[in-house]
Amino acid sequence: METVLYEKYRPKDFEHVLGQDKAISQIKRLLVQGWGGRAWWIAGASGTGKTTLARIIAGVGADNYYITEIDSADLLTSAKLDEISETMHYYGGLGDGKSGRAWIINEAHGLRRAAIRRLLGLLEPIPQHVCFIFTTTKVAEANLFEDHEDAGPLLSRCHRIELTNQGLSKVFAEHCRQIATTENLNGKPMQSYIKLAANYKNNCQMMLQSIELGQMLAV
Repeated sequence: METVLYEKYRPKDFEHVLGQDKAISQIKRLLVQGWGGRAWWIAGASGTGKTTLARIIAGVGADNYYITEIDSADLLTSAKLDEISETMHYYGGLGDGKSGRAWIINEAHGLRRAAIRRLLGLLEPIPQHVCFIFTTTKVAEANLFEDHEDAGPLLSRCHRIELTNQGLSKVFAEHCRQIATTENLNGKPMQSYIKLAANYKNNCQMMLQSIELGQMLAV
């Protein structure tokens, strides 16, 4: 089974993440001080690299086998939280020098009141071999959670990283055109890719999905 373009070309390290220099500098500054015992809150528009950065951060201290990604906060059930509470006290590691465990919780704005209150206990303190990474498209603190739970207590336990969606049109256009050329899906000039970026509000994932459909081939 072939991998979709967005996953095939997803950056595996900070150096290949596009357009988020400020956020990456902040992340690297914190990582110098240590990987474990932290919770991260990464916010930004769709397609700007939240999950990509979350996976890269997780991979700094944990092997892929010990990185758990929950694609929707709705799936963070009581049973799942019980499982996290139990396993977070054990070290990971498969002989590659990494002994950490990481949990990535996407669409964190969907967290429910009961899950949030349980997480507050899990995040204080966090074992030094563990990190939690939350991602969300909602940046504002007010009315962050869908059931109107106060976001302050949870956010105060996280390092907050905000991704930009500004100035990315040309960067993403060049990136996607290069991929389209590599995949023999390019037949249009650069301006068409800039227009594609504008149409999808700099959502790189949607741009690549469009390219897969052949929308950048010559008519």
